[in-house]
Amino acid sequence: MLQDMDPANVKGEYREYTLELYGVGPRRVLVTDEEVPYPDGRLIVSRADTNGIITHVNRSFVAMSGYEEEELIGAPHSILRHPDMPKAAFQDLWATVRRGDIWQGYVKNLRKDGAYYWVKATVIPNIRNGRVVGYTSVRRKPDRRKVEECIDLYARMRQEEAAA
Repeated sequence: MLQDMDPANVKGEYREYTLELYGVGPRRVLVTDEEVPYPDGRLIVSRADTNGIITHVNRSFVAMSGYEEEELIGAPHSILRHPDMPKAAFQDLWATVRRGDIWQGYVKNLRKDGAYYWVKATVIPNIRNGRVVGYTSVRRKPDRRKVEECIDLYARMRQEEAAA
């Protein structure tokens, strides 16, 4: 069970949301307007099992997420889900990688302290003996122009989801 975010970990004023996370259930998240810039020359790498449970993280992942490694290993990858991300983006990601195909996209991630950071993500299915056994995700610094496009696109997508 993924725990709700703790206000003691959040700096400054925040907004509260309840997200319905696929396979996890509801989670209360606390969100600030602080963006943490993606550091130059770094790659964030993680591996997850077929259910999206984190099995490996690198130091850059730990540093950018604000979580300790022990908090990440065994947690669902949705621990980073920011409420500004439309559900359709993750539905597309999962449909793509479950087919055994590589997925790429721009993702706004939520840190433990309520701040956020943008990434350009590539999710690669790990295939053994012809079947998907897990996923490797590599994130890099995003193009700022593309991030601005995604901000507008994702807002429209969330409006469409809310109207449906």
